[in-house]
Amino acid sequence: MAVCARLCGVGPSRGCRRRQQRRGPAETAAADSEPDTDPEEERIEAGGALSRAPGGRGAGPPPPPRCSLLELPPELLVEIFASLPGTDLPSLAQVCTKFRRILHTDTIWRRRCREEYGVCENLRKLDITGVSCRDVYAKRINPRVKSGRFMKILPDYEHMEYRDVYTCLLHRYRHILGLWQPDIGPYGGLLNVVVDGLFIIGWMYLPPHDPHVDDPMRFKPLFRVHLMERKSATVECMYGHRGPHNGHIQIVKKDEFSTKCNQTDHHRMSGGRQEEFRTWLREEWGRTLEDIFHEHMQELILMKFIYTSQYDNCLTYRRIYLPPSHPDDLIRPGLFKGTYGSHGLEIVMLSFHGKCARGTKITGDPNIPAGQQTVEIDLMHRIQLPDVESLRNFNELSRIVLEVREQVRQEQQQQENGPEDGEGRGQQSPREPQRGPAQPSAELPAEKGGESRDGEAEAAAPPAPEQPAQSGQGQPFVLPVGVSSRNEDYPRTCRMCFYGTGLIAGHGFTSPERTPGVFILFDEDRFGFIWLELKSFSLYSRVQATFQNAEAPSPQAFEEMLKNIQSLTS
Repeated sequence: MAVCARLCGVGPSRGCRRRQQRRGPAETAAADSEPDTDPEEERIEAGGALSRAPGGRGAGPPPPPRCSLLELPPELLVEIFASLPGTDLPSLAQVCTKFRRILHTDTIWRRRCREEYGVCENLRKLDITGVSCRDVYAKRINPRVKSGRFMKILPDYEHMEYRDVYTCLLHRYRHILGLWQPDIGPYGGLLNVVVDGLFIIGWMYLPPHDPHVDDPMRFKPLFRVHLMERKSATVECMYGHRGPHNGHIQIVKKDEFSTKCNQTDHHRMSGGRQEEFRTWLREEWGRTLEDIFHEHMQELILMKFIYTSQYDNCLTYRRIYLPPSHPDDLIRPGLFKGTYGSHGLEIVMLSFHGKCARGTKITGDPNIPAGQQTVEIDLMHRIQLPDVESLRNFNELSRIVLEVREQVRQEQQQQENGPEDGEGRGQQSPREPQRGPAQPSAELPAEKGGESRDGEAEAAAPPAPEQPAQSGQGQPFVLPVGVSSRNEDYPRTCRMCFYGTGLIAGHGFTSPERTPGVFILFDEDRFGFIWLELKSFSLYSRVQATFQNAEAPSPQAFEEMLKNIQSLTS
């Protein structure tokens, strides 16, 4: 008991505080009257003193003096406590009064906010992405008039502590940080919840205006969480044009949360639905309805406005991850902006899965909703495009692609029938996609490139896929006559091409089917896909924005996420 008392720093003959808390008054009084050590401890200490005495058998250097943590100066304790995880500090405060008093030092919590959540701002001078805190909170309020309304909207940061920021804001809402997909029917979306200054803000990322696929992403805040006063976090909805207003966040379950607006009248405009539609069209498409001459496109735009307007008061979000990267990937995986005809620009996630690559829609449309795999690339079957003059002929490109499709179908049948011929043939089946294309090399020289995607050990195989890229300029590329494209400013050279399939369906995702196509890799940040059946070309450009807390904890978690978002729209 004495050893326990010395480690805890408790006064003489008081025993352990945790044991006192479990005892009643009578037991505590009896314990205080008893000696603070037991006979076994006294015998051990007496033996140690004897061995240290002159002439003792165990004579040697005396042990170093014992030092309690409470004997350290407060400045050193502040440094020690500031290096501990913030989740352990409340338990540390229960040890003794001195620890609890030291843990009220604001520099400890400021360091935890900075190291765990990246908060570098000062409570007295706050900036949010170039907009000062005063401008954010005093929006639509005359800053010259210090009325009660103005003082109520602007938080009093001078009397706020980092401990409150950590415990009541950052730690409490840590589960909603990351990348999310809102449940807006087939349209989906992309939301990144980040710690921005002393706020938690949900930024909705939108593709650039059609058809400018190389332009940067647009973004706008949907909600924010902050401390309006000590120990009280406030959730505000940022939707609409009348400033922030009261909202609510509910964590439904793991990797899922929902937001609700409590003042939907802030979403309405004085001019009614017509003014709201014009404003939405100008922000969403960068044009007016009179500028859109295509009747079908007008119907799709009006349908999207009506559908998404139903979700302006309550939304559910499901967590998504960025795809993991591997050294042998064709290009760096990630998010891309792609052209989809009358549907405009949509966000697609490119990920690699061994011998194939997949493009999963993060935003979608009534035909192919968000969560579905819009394209799938067979990295084992590379296509060698003809010369530029022959490439202009759509029938020539179609003939090459259909021959590869037939070859893929035959190889799949061989793999399915392989186990019936014995174990030896079953072991050879993974290599058949390599050897098969090597035979008709005169007709399809590109199949030689497909041989090296297997990663198996032939000495001459690995350099083959890199031959088009090694030339420096790549291979000339032009769209065949009759293939439509929303963006005519596509690259005129490409590195390599692969056989792939694209998903098409009717309105409402009816009768979905995969049709053959060509995947064209232009460079590290751009690729394209030719849909043979639709005679259409989609150009994809990498999203250059940086997303926080978006990495998958494991490859298995990423695969599970893909299955979940696809099952919701199947």
